[in-house]
Amino acid sequence: MILKISLFASLYIFLLSCKGPNETQNTVPTNYVSTEHLIEAKELAGIFEDENIKIVDFRSPENYQAGHINGSINIWRTDISDNSLPYEGIRADKENIERLFSRLGIENNDLIIVYDDKGSSDAARLWCILGDYNFDSVKILNGGLKSWKGRGEKLSTKAISYMPTQFYLPKKRNEKLWIDKDELMGLLSDKKNNIFIIDTRSFEEYKGNHIKKGASKGGRIPTSIHIDWADAVDLGGNKKFRSIEELQKIYKGLEMNVKDTVIVYCHTGYRSSLTTFVLKELMGFENVRNYDGSWVEWSYFDELPYEKDSIML
Repeated sequence: MILKISLFASLYIFLLSCKGPNETQNTVPTNYVSTEHLIEAKELAGIFEDENIKIVDFRSPENYQAGHINGSINIWRTDISDNSLPYEGIRADKENIERLFSRLGIENNDLIIVYDDKGSSDAARLWCILGDYNFDSVKILNGGLKSWKGRGEKLSTKAISYMPTQFYLPKKRNEKLWIDKDELMGLLSDKKNNIFIIDTRSFEEYKGNHIKKGASKGGRIPTSIHIDWADAVDLGGNKKFRSIEELQKIYKGLEMNVKDTVIVYCHTGYRSSLTTFVLKELMGFENVRNYDGSWVEWSYFDELPYEKDSIML
């Protein structure tokens, strides 16, 4: 796949003025396209005690117990994973998510606000899974726990529980947010498909030099382009999503428009969930799909093609 230089943000206004009314849909945005599923700590501070809000601390139980936003409930990776497979990371099925949320006391009309302390990659995973099951009432706390503490808010060590409910996910799934290995393989096999596959792992994982626990071998899905998920977040600072101008610079090497099919993956679908959120929500790409199985699943099947860099001796 040939990489090209896309439109620079500084040319946006000029180019927009030169286009007709039907051509503007593929131009580069100058602000986040949507913040519907993003919330700032200041806004949360004003509503976090509202009756129909459930705050989810998506960190390990140990970290949750050490201090969390007052009133938040704890969900961790093992709670939303399918443990019946020979490889890890696949999301739990609809019924198991419903049982989990019912046990935690989450109502169907609740607004779920989720946070972590890793730059929102874990929080984005919950957003992505619920979006796949067509539950849309979810917001990610921008900056996570760091943004909350930055306001001077105190943390709580008291676990909270709610009365169990009968939580149900919508019957119809959102099939435009998720892709499995078989459909992805079909797209790869059809040379007429113009798709972009983005590997959001570290560069060493992408090259095949570093094999994380759970993967059967090192490498990458053929034609993958490497863009580290962490580039989209100020990990060393406030842990918030970068500005739209910064995001444009990250993706400037790809001449993608908002209607292109973009498939993202990582190791077990967490880091790629954040990139899915960035591309779909913040940048406005319409056809972004997260490969849930990611490299752990793809590497498990010997018949699936893969690439890796040669190691020079």
